[in-house]
Amino acid sequence: MRNLLILFLLLLFHWSFSQEPERKNPRVGLVLSGGGAKGLAHIGVLKTLDSLGVRIDYVAGTSMGAVMGGLYATGYTGKQIDSIISATDFDLLITDDVPRKSRTFYERKNAEKYALTLPFNNFKIQLPSSISRGQNVFNLLSKLTLDVSGVEDFSKLPIPFYCIATDMLTGKEVVLDRGNLAQAISASSALPTLYQPVRLDNKLLMDGGIVNNYPILGLESKDLDIIIGVDVQDDLLTINKLESVSNILIQISNFRVAKEMVGKSKLTDIYIKPEVSEYSLVSFKEGAEIIRKGQTAITSQLEELKIIAKAQNFTKRKAKIPEIQKIKINDISIFGLNKYTASYVRGKLRFRTGETISFDNFSKGVNNLVATNNFDSFLYKFSPDGEGYVFSAKVTEAKNTTFIKFGAHYDQLYKSAALLNLTKKQLLLKNDVLSLDFILGDNSRYNFDYYIDKGFYWSVGINSKYIGFTNFTNPRSLISESVDPDIDKIQMNFSEFTHQFFVETLIKKDLALKIGIELKDLKITTNDNVFLTVFDTPEYKFEDGEYYSLFGSIKIDTIDNELFPTSGFLFEGSSKFYFGSSALRDDFNELSIFKSKISKAFTIVDKLSINITTEGGFKVGNSNTKALHFGLGGYGSDYFNNYSTFYGYDYFSLNGNSYVKVDSTLDYEFLNNHHINFSANFANIGDDIFLSSDWFESPSYEGYSIGYGLETIIGPIELKYNWSEGSKESGFYVNVGYWF
Repeated sequence: MRNLLILFLLLLFHWSFSQEPERKNPRVGLVLSGGGAKGLAHIGVLKTLDSLGVRIDYVAGTSMGAVMGGLYATGYTGKQIDSIISATDFDLLITDDVPRKSRTFYERKNAEKYALTLPFNNFKIQLPSSISRGQNVFNLLSKLTLDVSGVEDFSKLPIPFYCIATDMLTGKEVVLDRGNLAQAISASSALPTLYQPVRLDNKLLMDGGIVNNYPILGLESKDLDIIIGVDVQDDLLTINKLESVSNILIQISNFRVAKEMVGKSKLTDIYIKPEVSEYSLVSFKEGAEIIRKGQTAITSQLEELKIIAKAQNFTKRKAKIPEIQKIKINDISIFGLNKYTASYVRGKLRFRTGETISFDNFSKGVNNLVATNNFDSFLYKFSPDGEGYVFSAKVTEAKNTTFIKFGAHYDQLYKSAALLNLTKKQLLLKNDVLSLDFILGDNSRYNFDYYIDKGFYWSVGINSKYIGFTNFTNPRSLISESVDPDIDKIQMNFSEFTHQFFVETLIKKDLALKIGIELKDLKITTNDNVFLTVFDTPEYKFEDGEYYSLFGSIKIDTIDNELFPTSGFLFEGSSKFYFGSSALRDDFNELSIFKSKISKAFTIVDKLSINITTEGGFKVGNSNTKALHFGLGGYGSDYFNNYSTFYGYDYFSLNGNSYVKVDSTLDYEFLNNHHINFSANFANIGDDIFLSSDWFESPSYEGYSIGYGLETIIGPIELKYNWSEGSKESGFYVNVGYWF
């Protein structure tokens, strides 16, 4: 009896769809709900619709449904959208990370120092409006929809389309069916807290799911015969899941959705509900699984869909994804500027009217502008104009010009430290920055910067910093030869004030030339009881005085990641001429110090990269000021004076007035942000090694390390085991957080 009933229902259903419809060629609408990463299930549904030959005559979407629906309306097939999603780095989209190469040298230094930045106005710390500006999302959507950038009426798209956004000033629903498609999709999908609101037509718009996450009602007036709906919203949670505050808040939000869907599901002729409750809004790493969930969910409706496809007799043509190589810019218009000039914006974008540029260079120009952090948003559009485009952009200048920044760090040289920074932009001029670091911990420090950024013109800067150590173990190499040779190491107190005034210019974006004058106040003393028995004094001073110098440097830097580089080139060359000193030493003479460093990083195979570095330096002059000599040993960054890392030897245990060093690091990212690396370094260091062939002979010193590194929001966490046959020393180095 049960089988007969099922057969009867199937025959009845088949009869209802096989009868002569109102039209022999039925018009079909498609509504796609929002749901963050869960909305990737829409792709599985779209791929099935395409394979069956179902023609969609109107698309409506919200949030991720707007993204998928907008691309589908542009002409992409479900399979093409799947390929686009598979090639997309969602970590980059969500964090809105700007490539390191797009930042100025000053911005690079800031990005590689601070873990948290908060607006600070009227002596109050504020929380940011979002994690991301959404600029990378908008850039991608602009590229994908460039082929229809001239279509302002969305009903004229290959498939008519509209999406929903929320007016954050009134709380009302806004239907987006005109304008720029990329901007409309960005507004509809601006998920609260993740992305900031989008300003369109004097409205502040956010995710349409706030007010209408299943926008079916608008399709009623579109002359459609059948409406297919894909719903990836959460159902009401069961009692066993209501055990946390977060789930209770989710349930409160779900009440409204569940109530609305009672009526909306009845308006849906073919209702598809993928089982995606196990995923979160940001489960993009499980994208392939979620897409399969969409394909699974539609299988129960295949018979109905086949009947529709047969009635339509339609074959969807595969859209040609535009291979955008170059764009000709016929005209440029910039709107919304108040503090900054159009020439400033154009200078950062680096393209001019009448110029033909690659889309890759265009994207880099946008990143250059965004990396300044002087603009909260940068929305643009391309309007076809003959063989080229008219480029118009609307900018929103950043209101916050004062920031509090934080960092934390531990290593075996500087020990524990907390970083507190105050940054003020536009203090005296539109393009200046004042930055003050307070570093509190075992070895307190400070760093002050005032910088007037003039881009490719000569910029002006002032820097003042202090480094101090107490009970700092220093090796024999820094002790004068006249001291008792039986003393190997002593406890020292070290302090250094350095003050610089400099000017610099960017010859190219990654090439900087810098010259300036420096005052260094250096003091090294000891109260080591073992050492004091030699001189019978409560405190002995090794250095106590000021050194005056002129300096210059040139730097080329295209490295993609300072900590774990996979590509790029670095060259640093610098010189200092010490022309005066008030030190206690009577044997000080004028001297010059020259240093250079060359580094090349490249990827061998996917996730496996190598970074090869060579560096060296020498002193010209006969001053015996050993505190200004070169020193090697230990593992660290942001060393003072002329010291640098060397695995296998203790901090600063190798010393001389000249040196040459080569090191190589092989790094394998075995999981996302997880690294295993192996390093080997070799060096010759001593006094006047370049006056003979010593520097070119087999290295006198060698060392190795093997380590693990993890990239986190506060910076790297590193554990390295290092050793050397020459020193017979071995041990672990630990580093937590960005170096500062």
